[in-house]
Order: sequence, then C-alpha cells, then structure tokens
Amino acid sequence: MYWSVVDSPIGDLTLAVDETGLCRLHFGATDRPLGTAPLLTEAAEQLKAYFAGELQEFALPLSVRGGSDFERAVWTQLTRIPYGEMQTYGDVAKIVGDAGAARAVGTACNRNPIAIVVPCHRVVGAGGKMVGFGGGIPTKRHLLELEARVSFETQWT
Repeated sequence: MYWSVVDSPIGDLTLAVDETGLCRLHFGATDRPLGTAPLLTEAAEQLKAYFAGELQEFALPLSVRGGSDFERAVWTQLTRIPYGEMQTYGDVAKIVGDAGAARAVGTACNRNPIAIVVPCHRVVGAGGKMVGFGGGIPTKRHLLELEARVSFETQWT
C-alpha cells in the first residue's frame, strides 16, 4: 500500500492506494511512510479539481476493504447520492432495506474508509440537521456548501 498526504482547503487529507484502487481517504495527516504511485497523483489531482469546483464526480478505481454487508451496502448507496444533494440517515436506511436502521447508517458513515470520494458528508439528520461527521461538522458544512454553490452556479450559467 502507498500513502500520501494532500493539502486541501479543509486541511490535510491522507490517501492510500493498493494494487486495485484508492482504499483510504482520511482527514488529517498520517505517520505512515509516504510513497508515490500514479493513482495517488491522480487522486490528488481530482481532489484539487473537486475543491476548485471543477469536478463533480470522481473517476477513481476504489478498493473497499472490510466492512459488514450492511456497511458495504450503505457505502454503495453513498456513491449514488448526486453531487450537491443530501439524504437523511433514515432515507439511506430505507434504500438499503432496513428502515429502522438510521443509527446503523450513521455508524457505517463513520466507518467509511474513503471519505469525500464515497460522500458520507451528503448524509444528514432528519430535517437536514448537521450531525456527526468524522471530519467534524465545520468540514461537513464546508463540503456541502461547496457542492451547493457549484450546483447553483452550474444551473445558472
């Protein structure tokens, strides 16, 4: 596995790739030995474009390791939430087949190994309430506001 730290408007992001794809994207720096790989470079470039408002859909191979069947179903659903839109934890629970599992969806989002690219920031509490996020609520708000602004600008230009 190769690791890299990328500077972003929300702070350092740690990326990791394996032979299959991007397998980690975490908030903050890492103490693991850093390396280089073409996919790390591509992921960093796509993240830069995302934060510049120039990229709305990541095109990176992913390598999802671990997670229960339920967590993996949640992570798959997260990738289906359109850019600039949100779903509640309850909405995601219903979509993955367990309407009473909103809290379990929150746990799955917290365990999401590939933040931003697998957009757990697009999941909010009932009524759009900002709750729980591994990168912190200010980071979640930043990502949602970025996507809302870009979506609005895209619609009106």
